[in-house]
Amino acid sequence: MGITKSDLHPDAYNRLASVLKTLAHPARIAILQYIINQKACICTDLVTELGLAQATISQHLKELKTVGLIKGNIEGKSVCYCIDENVWRTIQQTIHQFFDQEVNIPKCC
Repeated sequence: MGITKSDLHPDAYNRLASVLKTLAHPARIAILQYIINQKACICTDLVTELGLAQATISQHLKELKTVGLIKGNIEGKSVCYCIDENVWRTIQQTIHQFFDQEVNIPKCC
């Protein structure tokens, strides 16, 4: 969405769209799932774990960090990062609120 069009919408809409866009890549889901499964901060090379190129993983980590889902130092091969639990909970609540809305359309098309 262009900059001029995004300011037509509330910040909450733009934030949700940004997070969902970031989550719309299977490699990012895999990275998040790996971190969640470890139940700790990760200080390891994800290339071995996920089978993706270092440059690819670095780009995905950058995107995840940009929207705030992860935090930590993401430079070089030896990196430490973890899920930002506060941001995670906020996004979780926002997505739940969005999908928990009652949809009741008696007749459609």
